[in-house]
Amino acid sequence: MANLRQIPLTCSGHTRPVVHLDFSDITEASYFLISACKDGKPMLRQGDTGDWIGTFEGHKGAVWGVALNPEATRAASGAADFTGKVWNAVSGEELHSFQHNHIVKSVNFSKDSTFLVTGSNEKLIRIFDLNKPESSPEVLSGHTAGIRHVLFFRNNTHLVSCADDKTLRVWDRTNKQEVQKVTFPFNPNSLEVSKDGSVLTVAYSNKVAFFDSTTLNKIKEYTIPSAVNSASLHPAKSIFVAGGDDLKVYKYDYETGTEIESFKGHFGPVHCIKFSPDGELYASGSEDGTLRLWQTTVGKTYGLWKCVEGSSLNDNLPPKEVQAS
Repeated sequence: MANLRQIPLTCSGHTRPVVHLDFSDITEASYFLISACKDGKPMLRQGDTGDWIGTFEGHKGAVWGVALNPEATRAASGAADFTGKVWNAVSGEELHSFQHNHIVKSVNFSKDSTFLVTGSNEKLIRIFDLNKPESSPEVLSGHTAGIRHVLFFRNNTHLVSCADDKTLRVWDRTNKQEVQKVTFPFNPNSLEVSKDGSVLTVAYSNKVAFFDSTTLNKIKEYTIPSAVNSASLHPAKSIFVAGGDDLKVYKYDYETGTEIESFKGHFGPVHCIKFSPDGELYASGSEDGTLRLWQTTVGKTYGLWKCVEGSSLNDNLPPKEVQAS
């Protein structure tokens, strides 16, 4: 089965650039995908097919960050209307709206879904107890510029964040103190904790760097032929993908840094990229307003990709366009 063409599934429906995305874990109903868009309307989709499930209505500004809890029962979004919102991901109902004093760029659930962390342009990290939503959040301060990403880390005992002060920081939740810091020559654009929790993946400038999640020692760093906005490590830590300003999505061997392939599918810079929880596909979101789903192993029958032995993938089929109704 040589020379198979990669045919991404295109998920349309957004009207502005797609800037962030997140997957749930694998649930009884496969897994799910949420997208953040400057149109202010985060969308939920079936993760393996891209089929639209629903749109969360309520923000009054661009949505910059989204999250799903592991079971895909809750969604969260952070937006330019200075709020972080929590939603019932089954009914679409807004459950909580947490007021901030500036744009909320990042949201993330604890593994047990009882806490929500937000990072904002106030340079502050806030932790909200979802069982006591009316109580004041815990606040962690130390960053000197707007926070891009913040994630629960080390089995929820810590947080890891990156910001426009060119740093990545680890915080101890018990004493609310910064305990580790990495400084970069440029602002880090994306931050991911590997599926097994052992590796941090950071994209900055035209580099993708990998750090040991315990020591924060740099394991590897590779240069990409473009400014990189986002990178994601495969759950098996065998390959990684990256996307950026040249409109391409790249796939590399994690051990050697060898480029395996690159694909041009988007019509604008790639803002976000992430592997699905089973590693069978990766999703990318772009300035062009679309999400695209790409097969990790081109030619495998999976989701909506049907493979016919001896022919190029879907040779006789037009690429499926998944529309939001």
